[in-house]
Amino acid sequence: MHLAIITVHGCPVRQAGSKDSGGMNIYILEMAKRLAARGVQVDVFTRHHDPLDPQIIMLAPGARLIHLPAGAPSVKKIDVYDLLPQFASQMRRFCVENRLRYDIVSSHYWLSGLIGMRLASEWGVPHTTSFHTLAEMKRRGRPEETEVAERDSSETEIARSAESVVVWTEHEKEAIVDYCDIDPGKVTVIPPGVDLTRFRPMSQKQSREYLGYDDQKNILFVGRLEPLKGIDNLFRAVASLENSGSIMLSVVGGDANSEEKERLKVIAKRMKLTDSIRFIGSVSQDELPIHYNAADVCVLPSHYESFGLAALEAAACGRPVVASEVGGLPAIVLNGSTGFLVPPKQSAGMAERLCELLDDDILRSRMGTAARTHAETLGWERSADSLIACYRDLLPEVAATTVPAAGG
Repeated sequence: MHLAIITVHGCPVRQAGSKDSGGMNIYILEMAKRLAARGVQVDVFTRHHDPLDPQIIMLAPGARLIHLPAGAPSVKKIDVYDLLPQFASQMRRFCVENRLRYDIVSSHYWLSGLIGMRLASEWGVPHTTSFHTLAEMKRRGRPEETEVAERDSSETEIARSAESVVVWTEHEKEAIVDYCDIDPGKVTVIPPGVDLTRFRPMSQKQSREYLGYDDQKNILFVGRLEPLKGIDNLFRAVASLENSGSIMLSVVGGDANSEEKERLKVIAKRMKLTDSIRFIGSVSQDELPIHYNAADVCVLPSHYESFGLAALEAAACGRPVVASEVGGLPAIVLNGSTGFLVPPKQSAGMAERLCELLDDDILRSRMGTAARTHAETLGWERSADSLIACYRDLLPEVAATTVPAAGG
């Protein structure tokens, strides 16, 4: 089986937590490696994001990343829509010049879905797509969210034309079926996974010593810095805690001087939390488990999350999670067992649960153990096996390797 993965704006080798790089990037990278390990030939197509990007990077034996030029490397995600015709043209040319043939086209996010829909039709092969988030669901979580005007109609067109839509949770399936008015039979729920070897319980004492932390209680947020993540609401919760001076909030993720980071710093100063918040920035996947293990509790205060990989990573490290009861987070955070779910945008409820966990060492330990046990049912290997089964259902008994992916 030869698979083309299209991820126009989300390069999987960019560091997660930086601008426009998060769970989707991790998902594509991990799945590409594991599909290749199972004998699938994988080509991942993305846009040049840096002038120094090599055109081809080997991700693993049988899996490679292909950078294609389309506009200036550093453009905002909202401007990528206008570059899609150029990217599609570059992808066609690359495939023709290298005589590439694909059995399936897999697209990620609506921008990539527009290209996947067109090229799969031209090549006469199935198109499977994953949105990772829908415009309507983002607006419901945060009405102020602005999107490209064409996004809503494009998502509906992509969903209706694709042979298969892969989603991460039953909640996402229900939303897509309802919003895009498609047959639920072609929507497959395949949760992403976590690297259970990398993300595992380690010594909290040693992790804190490595990071230079003292004995303060440590609350951790991991993710991109953007308004949809609800970090300002987390600040309000921390500010309302008793003995907040003995509590430190570590914020992992974000670019060095982003507009959102500056906004959050202003909010922190207004709440007199400047000395209680560490803005750590984005860190490597190898270092990230140390931050989880140094924490007492991890928090996802998002207004909306299609899944929430950070919650799963924290669980795999044996840390309880307090999360907004939105999107796919209830599939990871089992309320009252592995952590707590709280109503979104309600800092008082979040503060109450944080106080409960920070004041009770036995409760934190019990929930952390349960979190690791739950995470062990959500490894990447299971995800890869399910995805291959989904692909095989789209193909004839013998994969159509004679169909030229580039026409000709």
